[in-house]
Amino acid sequence: MLYDAACAPLASVPRAFHDQVCVQGSGRLASGDTVSFARRGCACADVCPRTDQKVCFERLDPRRFPYGRGATGRPITPLRTVAVDSSVIPLGTTLYVPELVGLPLPGGGRHDGCFVAEDRGIKVVGRQIDVFTGDPAVTARLNALFPSNRGVRLVLDDARCRAIGGPAGPS
Repeated sequence: MLYDAACAPLASVPRAFHDQVCVQGSGRLASGDTVSFARRGCACADVCPRTDQKVCFERLDPRRFPYGRGATGRPITPLRTVAVDSSVIPLGTTLYVPELVGLPLPGGGRHDGCFVAEDRGIKVVGRQIDVFTGDPAVTARLNALFPSNRGVRLVLDDARCRAIGGPAGPS
């Protein structure tokens, strides 16, 4: 069961979904509705096995937030949004990752290597990123190429990425 910040039942979900969304922060319910992190420390919530926290959620407008909402309050976007340690990389920063240029994209095309720091990750520490893929198969492929972000360079606020957002680009 997922609960809202007032501990009212929000949605009945399979345990596997709960265990995934409490780590990821956002997810899509079978109904098509999107839920996202509302607050930690909810007495009513089940313990998240990977974070040992009790997380409550809120329902979001699926048209505005089809994949969820990041820590900036903006919608997260597969293969554009990254989670960061915001004490090291400020939220809103654009990042260029040269090693990901040319990565095949689901549905065709190649990645340009540009991302936006729009979320935080509880296990993202230091100069590290966690790429939001929106698809477990894509996540597995990225993790196989770059386990724990080893072998990637992060270039902050690179001019090549101005068009996608962050402080130097459009919102």
